[in-house]
Amino acid sequence: MRIFCKTLVAVALLILVGCETDFEEKVTDDGFYNSGTADVSTFVAVGNSLTAGYADNALYIEGQKNSFPNILASRFAFVGGREFKQPLMNDNYGGLLLQGQQIADNRMVLSFDSAGNPSPTILEATPTTEVSNLLTGPFHNMGVPGAKSFHLLANGYGSLSGVPTGSSNPYFARFASSESASVIEDAISLDASFFSLWIGNNDILAYATSGGIGDDQTGNLDPSSYGGNDITDPNLFAGVYAQLLEALTLNGAKGVVANIPDVTSIPYFNTVPVYAVPMDGATSDMVNSQFELYNIALIALVEAGVISSDEGELRKVSFSEGQNAPIIVDTDLTDISGILLQLGIVDEATANLVAQLRQANEEDLLLLPSMNSIGTLADPSDPMSIIGVAIPLPDELVLTSTEKKRVQNALNSYNAAVQALASQYELAFVDANAILKQLADTGIPYDAGTLTAEYVTGGAFSLDGVHPTARGYAFLANEMIKAINSEYDADLPIVNVGEYPTVTAHNN
Repeated sequence: MRIFCKTLVAVALLILVGCETDFEEKVTDDGFYNSGTADVSTFVAVGNSLTAGYADNALYIEGQKNSFPNILASRFAFVGGREFKQPLMNDNYGGLLLQGQQIADNRMVLSFDSAGNPSPTILEATPTTEVSNLLTGPFHNMGVPGAKSFHLLANGYGSLSGVPTGSSNPYFARFASSESASVIEDAISLDASFFSLWIGNNDILAYATSGGIGDDQTGNLDPSSYGGNDITDPNLFAGVYAQLLEALTLNGAKGVVANIPDVTSIPYFNTVPVYAVPMDGATSDMVNSQFELYNIALIALVEAGVISSDEGELRKVSFSEGQNAPIIVDTDLTDISGILLQLGIVDEATANLVAQLRQANEEDLLLLPSMNSIGTLADPSDPMSIIGVAIPLPDELVLTSTEKKRVQNALNSYNAAVQALASQYELAFVDANAILKQLADTGIPYDAGTLTAEYVTGGAFSLDGVHPTARGYAFLANEMIKAINSEYDADLPIVNVGEYPTVTAHNN
């Protein structure tokens, strides 16, 4: 049986979307523009991968050059903005080395099979960026891929000696001013007159992209006890964010901040449809017969009070002719393996298989990598071991409705804090959450076309399905410029979005 997920578009279209040109008028007269009540002469950008220019699942030179802070700096140059220095990688491959051993993957590109069909793949090349070859700063782009809000305050987050154990960040280790420095300390050492702060995405994103393999730490204010994929407590986030703004505005600097997008707005979570499993009538009847005993057992468990009637209905498996939702693992369900064994209904292997099994529904999100798993065989020697049908789709490839609610609750709290603090400090504010929702729902037009959140072809998102393309970063830079112009009565020029590329349609 062959399973079909959402397909990619033809090569010709991919090339066209990468070559569009925006014909907005350019004005180069330095005296034409002004920064209003803001002083943008010295600019520092603080944040995570979105600030660094991360794209296609890696950090590489071209991505950094097209980072939104670097684009902003090019606009600030019209009104006295000075040099904007970034900790550039060594190459456009994107991987990282530590003592010669690769510790981070190369970037993704589109490769093509013998029939000319495009597919995202990891670039085959040997990276040359060695973490231990430390860079000399100071640097104005303080975006650190992987950083959560509280990491920016952590001394030693850029310690080279901590990289092998995972206690520090290899990207920051390359350019931290010392082993004990924190990101925010290095940022404020520039005594910048203007700043950008976009942080908090990773405080929920790591949990979401792992399919909820982590804990919701709401109520726990000790980040040292957190796992890498855990959701940050909202009160901790708000307190950290307030400390960051207090530090950045201490000398009277002004700035621009952005809130956090909903995960459902990005391709990583909305590319693979829930109803991804096609079946004909005969196949669905056969599969249903295999789950008949399981469904009967659910009724018995409800009657015995082991699970609720709602859970019993949720866990029921039923396939039909047409498109179907896959079988998934939901770790928030009751583990029924023990009782099934005790009753002698199934053997141990089957009990473990169905312990927390159910069929996905429209409230669940199938993650982008699931397109490579649904319909494949868990055991190549067993033609019946089809993932998503006979074998549940692994937990790490699904963000369940319950897990999605945890993310949404934290997101709402984070964004309320960001907006309130932006108002308190009288900073320019960008509603990135609303902007990305518009991208996902209707697309956003620009002079040369329309940006959407469609994977590969939409122009806004890179091949990792999370980070923007250069064109997406240019669009976000324009939104920040508009917010700066509005808040500070400035007149800064926007960039021509269509001049920036989208996905890389070749393997180099």
